[in-house]
Order: sequence, then C-alpha cells, then structure tokens
Amino acid sequence: MYYHTSVSAGADVALARQFQIGNIPADLSANANASVRGTGDLGIFIPNYTFATPVFGGQPALSLMTIYGNTSTSLSGTVTGTLNGMPFGPFFPNLSNSTTGVGDLYPQFTLRWNNGANNYMTYITGDIPVGDYGSTNLANIGIGHGAVDAGGGYTYFDPTTGHELSGTLGFTYNLMNPSTQYQNGVDTHFDWGASQFLTQQVQIGLVGYFYDEISCDGGPGDRVGCFESRVASVGPQFGYLFPVGKMQGYVNLKAYAEFDAAARPSGWNAWVTFWLAPAATPAAPAPILTK
Repeated sequence: MYYHTSVSAGADVALARQFQIGNIPADLSANANASVRGTGDLGIFIPNYTFATPVFGGQPALSLMTIYGNTSTSLSGTVTGTLNGMPFGPFFPNLSNSTTGVGDLYPQFTLRWNNGANNYMTYITGDIPVGDYGSTNLANIGIGHGAVDAGGGYTYFDPTTGHELSGTLGFTYNLMNPSTQYQNGVDTHFDWGASQFLTQQVQIGLVGYFYDEISCDGGPGDRVGCFESRVASVGPQFGYLFPVGKMQGYVNLKAYAEFDAAARPSGWNAWVTFWLAPAATPAAPAPILTK
C-alpha cells in the first residue's frame, strides 16, 4: 500500500502536543492561539499466509504489517498563561519536525467463513512498538506504546449482480506510553465500503470510517484531561482485478475526506493498494475483506 495524509488542527490539539513533547511546563495554566499541521507518506507491506486446514469451520490467516516512510509536523501560534501564580508569555512556538524511517510491527490473525454471498470475519491484531519514535518529536512513525485491537466484519458479495457491501467493527485498547506516562483511552472504529462491479474486473463505490474514543485518556503524564477524540470520513473508491501469471492481482484506490473531528487533527488521506493472491474461480472475482 501507499498512504498519503494531510491534516490540521486548532488550539486544543496544538496545546496538547506541546505538553506532550515537554515544550512548555506541565504545571502551566495555559491558553493557546495556535495550530498544528501534518503530512505523511508511507509505504505499507503486508505479507499474508492463509492456512489450508480450517479452524472452527473457517479459513485462518496470519499477516504482519510493516511500514516505511516520512511524516512531517509543524506547529505555530502563541501561548499565554500563569505559572506558579505568575504571568507566563506570550510564548511563540514555531516548531517543525520531520521523521523518515520504519514504523511499528502489526501482527494480525483472521478467521473467515463463507456462506454463499455472505462472508464473515473475525480478527485480532496489535501494535509492537519498535518503530522510529521520540517522545520530544512532533512527528513520529511509531506510536511509542503497545496496543491490542479486536473485532469482526461482514461482506455481502453477489458475483451474479456485482453488488458488494462490507463493514468491520473493532475496539482498541492502548497500553501506557513508557516515555510520556500517557495512556490513550479505549476507542471503537467502524470501516465500511459499498461497491458495484461494472464488469468482472472493474469496481467502483464509496468507502468511509468512523473513529470514536469511548473512554478518557489518562496516566501520570496526562496534562490535558479526558481529551476524547473523534472523526468520521467518506470518499470514493475504484478497484481493478487482473491476472498476474497464475495469480490474481487487485489494485484499489481510495480517498477519504474527514469531518466531525474532535480533539485530533483532521483533513484528507488517500490509499493505493496492490493485492496479490491465488487466483479465484474464473467466473467471479473474489471478495476482499480488509480491516
């Protein structure tokens, strides 16, 4: 996959980032008139192995996602407040940071079942925090802490009509960041897609996601309170299936416009995915269930 994102946020996120990287004192009572902007360009590689032997009547598979790329973040504005009862500022933070390197590792186990046009999937995945991360960096590729995520998905796919409808619901538990002593709350995320195969090779449709933090941030390093974040998105997709020798290739392009954001940056992002798998039955393209 190739992933590009461009996001921005206002004073609440900018102030939280400055507390997080230690740019202003933790006991400062502050107000900010600031903004933060970020971009990212990442290459994502996901080798996948599918087992031949069923488990509970389903098809098990293992994958390990790795990342390499660049992220850049800039922050500008003014901060004022009081420190130990004394006026502080105005302080003019104009910071920028760029990181190029490898990301964390994301192992995933999935189990899938098929019943005619109905396809079901359950998964468990997580974050192994081995990527490039610095607690004082504005821009990171690794997230600096472990996480566990689990959920399930459903795809309706009728090869005779070309109708496809998919949805995946998951929940993430975040471990505490040992560098900052900050712990993100539990979040839920729902990814969906609806498409139509115009031919056996060409697919068009819509995609979207909804992310919502359902419990407060915390930990000894929390200086911003509950800070529950939320964002939603929607956008177009285009897919194309084609033979690659005895394999089946699949290219998918997606673009998301984000809205209804709270306590986090938002903007837009785009994905280009190339998928290579054993060829499906020649009469119909294989459904692709992704988280």
